[in-house]
Amino acid sequence: MDMIWQGIKAALHLLLTGDPEVLDITLLTIKISISGTLISLLIGIPFGTLLALRPFPGRRFVLSIVNAGMGLPPVVVGLWVSIFLWRSGPLGFLNIMYTPIAMIIAQVIIATPVIAALSCAALQQTDPKLRLQIQALGTTRVQYIWLLLKEVRFALLAAIIAGFGHIVSEIGASMAVGGNIQGQTRVLTTATVLEVSKGNFDIAIALSIILCLLAYGATVGLTHLQQRQQGGR
Repeated sequence: MDMIWQGIKAALHLLLTGDPEVLDITLLTIKISISGTLISLLIGIPFGTLLALRPFPGRRFVLSIVNAGMGLPPVVVGLWVSIFLWRSGPLGFLNIMYTPIAMIIAQVIIATPVIAALSCAALQQTDPKLRLQIQALGTTRVQYIWLLLKEVRFALLAAIIAGFGHIVSEIGASMAVGGNIQGQTRVLTTATVLEVSKGNFDIAIALSIILCLLAYGATVGLTHLQQRQQGGR
């Protein structure tokens, strides 16, 4: 219990004093997480929409791959992204290994299947009569898709929450492609692991509390937006 209290005290001290290193780590965590989430949305929602509304040969197989991707181990993603980005790899010429860009790429691969699968499921559950009504209005293809997406916007917000949660709590891929370099690629999850390995459990607990507060704050904001649009409290 003493260790826990020391961790809580350390977290309060770091937050109240505005420790520069912790602030930099937190800001980098927010930057990478938001970037990864936005890119995942730009890829996942259109792809999920395609899977839900456009029949094509092998669609069920592709959908099964996407659904399986929801449980893709981050460390596996980190391994394969590393293989491609190493100097001897196919994309080694980009020289982005051990940079925030590499971390964002890995996190996009992790979160995109989650967002795509949930978006597809939401659209597939729409009432067929509603689809016919929208089509009867003489809408264009773009208008048709937009109206359907508006209909399932609450489910899409849930997909965003899930995608962000996967990204902000991920560690395996970040360690593999980011290297946990101080001032460059060190985020809250990797910093926590580092402090544990050094035996600084109070600092590790403090960082974990800050990470949980960050994840909770983002989730509360998205949940509030979701419920407000739905008319709930």
